[in-house]
Amino acid sequence: MAKNKKTHRKLFIQFAQYSISGGAYFWSGYLVFFVADKGFHWNLWWAKLSSNVVGWTVNYTLQRYWVFANQNLGKHKTQVTGRYAVVTLVDFVLDYIIVASLKHYGLTPYLGQFASAGFFTFWNFLLYKYWVFPEKFVARKKTHTLRIAHRPHGHSAYRK
Repeated sequence: MAKNKKTHRKLFIQFAQYSISGGAYFWSGYLVFFVADKGFHWNLWWAKLSSNVVGWTVNYTLQRYWVFANQNLGKHKTQVTGRYAVVTLVDFVLDYIIVASLKHYGLTPYLGQFASAGFFTFWNFLLYKYWVFPEKFVARKKTHTLRIAHRPHGHSAYRK
């Protein structure tokens, strides 16, 4: 029972850290979106893209080195970064669709971003915890390939 309580406490703390990191991602991106939209008058695509690039940078750093930090991740930098990129690209497309759709129906993109963030809060926590930044990586099975020795022409593989 004590172990279960400790596990729940650890998960709660991790989710709280994740939420703080998500807030840093959201508000840094929201600020960039505001500047790109109102200051530079960029269209929705470029404003969202620029805000997400800033948010992704903040988010990756906090998630990787604070929320889901463990020494095992250092051995899998390429894999972790690749997985983060996949989740980020899927999220960007979904986020853009959500915000653009809500804008189409009359909701300002500033409020649409809150709706989108609510969707991604739980979706990304699960993906980050169990796939992008897992505590343990499952060892890949090594595949064995059949190696055939190269023999120059005219030489038989069999000797008499």
